[in-house]
Amino acid sequence: MTTGKINVSVENIFPLIKKFLYSDHEIFLRELISNGTDATLKLKHLISIGEAKVEYGNPFIEVKIDKEGKKIHIIDQGLGMTADEVEKYINQVAFSGAEEFLDKYKDSAKDSGIIGHFGLGFYSAFMVAEKVEIITKSYKDEPAAHWTCDGSPEFTLEPADKTSRGTEIILHIAEDSLEFLEDSKISGLLNKYNKFMPIPIKFGTRTETLPKPEDAPEDYVNETLEVDNIINNPNPAWTKQPTELSDEDYKNFYRELYPMQFEDPLFHIHLNVDYPFNLTGILYFPKLGSDMQIQKDKIQLYQNQVYVTDNVEGIVPEFLTMLKGVIDSPDIPLNVSRSGLQADGAVKKISNYITRKVADKLKALFNENRADFEAKWNDIKIVLEYGMLSEDKFYEKAGAFVLYPTVDDTYFTLEELKEKLKENQTDKDGKLVVLYAGNKEAQHSYIETAKEKGYEVLLLDSPIISHLIQKIEGDNKDVTFVRVDSDHIDNLIKKDENTISKLSDEEKETLKTSLEAYIPKAYSVQLEAMDSQAAPFIITQPEFMRRMKEMSQSGGGGMFGMGNMPEMYNLVVNTNSDLATNILNTEDKTHQEHLVKQALDLAKLSQNLLKGEALTAFVKRSFEMIK
Repeated sequence: MTTGKINVSVENIFPLIKKFLYSDHEIFLRELISNGTDATLKLKHLISIGEAKVEYGNPFIEVKIDKEGKKIHIIDQGLGMTADEVEKYINQVAFSGAEEFLDKYKDSAKDSGIIGHFGLGFYSAFMVAEKVEIITKSYKDEPAAHWTCDGSPEFTLEPADKTSRGTEIILHIAEDSLEFLEDSKISGLLNKYNKFMPIPIKFGTRTETLPKPEDAPEDYVNETLEVDNIINNPNPAWTKQPTELSDEDYKNFYRELYPMQFEDPLFHIHLNVDYPFNLTGILYFPKLGSDMQIQKDKIQLYQNQVYVTDNVEGIVPEFLTMLKGVIDSPDIPLNVSRSGLQADGAVKKISNYITRKVADKLKALFNENRADFEAKWNDIKIVLEYGMLSEDKFYEKAGAFVLYPTVDDTYFTLEELKEKLKENQTDKDGKLVVLYAGNKEAQHSYIETAKEKGYEVLLLDSPIISHLIQKIEGDNKDVTFVRVDSDHIDNLIKKDENTISKLSDEEKETLKTSLEAYIPKAYSVQLEAMDSQAAPFIITQPEFMRRMKEMSQSGGGGMFGMGNMPEMYNLVVNTNSDLATNILNTEDKTHQEHLVKQALDLAKLSQNLLKGEALTAFVKRSFEMIK
């Protein structure tokens, strides 16, 4: 037996490790299983190139809890180590790295964590253990070795009687970490970090019920069998080629990732790139609707099948963080505790690749089955519209598949829309006017008026639509979007025809003065000569003011403070209506006021603006009129 002192001048490094990483001490299990996995995969490689003349077999990693002895065992069947290798890798390399790291980062290390750096993964064991043993036998024909260390720089190294290849690590759990001796705790950690590790991981056994034989009697009791409880799927869908997987395989993997999710995803995107970086993964579009407050952090980031985080900001463009799925890349630069990203040029390249890949897939889906894409549009539009606003590269490609639905459920791309509307909806200045509604029910009368003129009306109802149409107008100077209730129909698309007013200029002035005496300040009175059959009073909301207010409320645009401005409306009065003539010619001021207020309330009612006390008074007044 040899005893020695680990070559380190920081007198007691273990409390430092524990202190710096205490907030995340559960990762010891991830690190030790990752080391066991690496040792197993390295052995496989050495056998494949003929350097190791041993049988690979069917190796697995086993995690065992000894609650009474307060121990956790982690056992692999990988490369193993000789005594010399233990001396080199455990006593020298890791510690010189640790000391160098602590020396360099002693002020900032508190927050950054130090595991996964300079070979320190193994030493994360001391975050939960007061003593650690390694019993290891190399694949080389050399004696096994037994290393013990109690958290001080002293260690012992002696021969061991282990005869099977691989390494067993025994953690003597410290008093402040006894929670890790609970099956449920370890099971939870294995499920979180090691669910898709490439080597099978055994944690205890489970009872399996055997199928009933065909000729079994009625009172037959099914036989049971104790089998190894393998907690992971070593070959998850993202590690396979898309050609190997059916739609059902993708759906099954989605259920494996999200066991509590009862709805199938709409479609998936399989990522697979090996240049200029390695990245694989599967992204799923769940049903999203128009809700912007969707829970993010549903995409899981892995590094060589080891779970890292579900905060993928930076790697995945922000608009896609509403999706679900998995991304795995050995090239993602993580901070030393493997718990987050480092800002890096490679990350931006990965983000750009994912944006491009998603856009290409959406275009392919649109081209392959447009009807199906249209049917899913309302469930995915919020992601795509947000993508157009936030990612220029996505915006450039989006024209090929982003849709603009009409109130009658027909769908156009922007180019198709321009072509369709060109003849009928170009105004006298040569501008194409795209009419849209935000709410089919609330704006029903305006939509009907527009349709009577033969105009198409789009239904654009997502919370960020004002921002998006502002961007589209900026890039298409000959196109303007106007909500269908922002003016009376002849003003929305100004043609050359002018309707002649029945009233003289002087009569119009008198009418306007009379109206303003009874109309609240929130309404700006506008007199217009329209068709005599058109509504006498129409409430509209100016497009510019309403859009700026909406943009201000949804963030990232509009004029400063406009979100808090009171609503402003225009009251358009049809001077050719019988009601306008009636109001003008009524000398009884009480009757005149009554006519104006009743007409205004009817106009408000059609815009869903009549509420509360005003609505109650209107209903009462209307009943009195029909006694």
